[in-house]
Amino acid sequence: MKDFNPADKIQDLQYFGEFGGVNPSISDSSTYTFLSAKTMFDTFEGNMEGCYLYSRHSSPSNLYLDQALAAMEGTETANVSASGMGAITPTLLQLCGAGDHIVSSRTIYGGTYAFLKNFTPRFGIETSFVDITKLDIVEAAITPKTKVLYCETVSNPLLEVADIAGLAKIAKKHNLKLVVDNTFSPLSVSPAKLGADIVIHSLTKYINGSSDTVGGVTCASKEFINSLKNVNSGASMLLGPTMDSLRSASVMKNLRTLHIRIKQHSHNAHFLADQFEKDGLKTVYPGLKSHPSHELYKTMINPEYGFGGMLTIDVGTLEKANELMELMQKRNLGYLAVSLGFYKTLFSAPGTSTSSEIPLEEQKEMGLTDGLIRFSIGLDNDIDRTYEMMKQCMIELGILNSAKNHKEVFTEIH
Repeated sequence: MKDFNPADKIQDLQYFGEFGGVNPSISDSSTYTFLSAKTMFDTFEGNMEGCYLYSRHSSPSNLYLDQALAAMEGTETANVSASGMGAITPTLLQLCGAGDHIVSSRTIYGGTYAFLKNFTPRFGIETSFVDITKLDIVEAAITPKTKVLYCETVSNPLLEVADIAGLAKIAKKHNLKLVVDNTFSPLSVSPAKLGADIVIHSLTKYINGSSDTVGGVTCASKEFINSLKNVNSGASMLLGPTMDSLRSASVMKNLRTLHIRIKQHSHNAHFLADQFEKDGLKTVYPGLKSHPSHELYKTMINPEYGFGGMLTIDVGTLEKANELMELMQKRNLGYLAVSLGFYKTLFSAPGTSTSSEIPLEEQKEMGLTDGLIRFSIGLDNDIDRTYEMMKQCMIELGILNSAKNHKEVFTEIH
């Protein structure tokens, strides 16, 4: 991975604004004029490079961001969209049709799960949900109708790690497309370099980083992105999840500082995970040696960006989880909110929020417990101070007093 530094690829892109500005000019237009009718026709047919017709097709601002994100992920090109789901859903619908089959990780974002479980069957597309960490189970789920392997680099919310290189070998063997949602690990992991065919992000999260914009991106080959944008048959073109030019420009500016932010998110999360585990809390973080995929993840990451900013702890019950989150918010330690990648720490109980689309019995099967709290660790300057304040909250609620015992009971059960 040393010969590919994704942050350098972003830095090497240089765009001048229309009047020499250090930021590219924003094309605040929904439609574009032509000097001749023939040029308009040629543009509509896709034969005029650099000409714009209508902003649902493309815009200069979106194309700047496309190029930057493709450079970051090491793909030929990319297509930004109005949301993360606006990237995921057209991508899967472009790859699959009636009678096709998808093999997906069972622990994925609740919205993606609901799309695959409840929505795509309307179109005759079926999905098998499997433990993505067991390659033999993944391969056994493949049928002659399978077209796609789908996973998240680090799963939401259980932080399971997908062996992308191993999955890529299976995909190649069976002539499938490996689609990887890399939202939790931008810069840290480069899935395309590990063999993924298509890489997706919710730009809403780390890449934008300021929780003021919703967006998504699909990074892939020119052939696939062109198929997504085809005026007659492209899912992104025809479903219309277009990103607004002003939002593209905003994300583009924030992308320039992603490498600094990811390092701090990772540093802070690793510190807290170490401390929580020492205190006896059941802590899941890929940077901990206790994580079942720690050694695998070490081989996958670009080391300078660390193991990411996401961690979970289990405090035993939903009641305790809610009490702790409410107290931490009251003490200004973060926000009881969904999403991730913000400068402040965000925490939520996934079973009743971001994973609530998953039926309770299936949550239990995959190990999503009532007392689980998902943390998106922020950019705190003094993380030791943050830890001491969080620890005090846990002591006041009696969580730390019983955490060690809870950990021992959990180990015995499993």
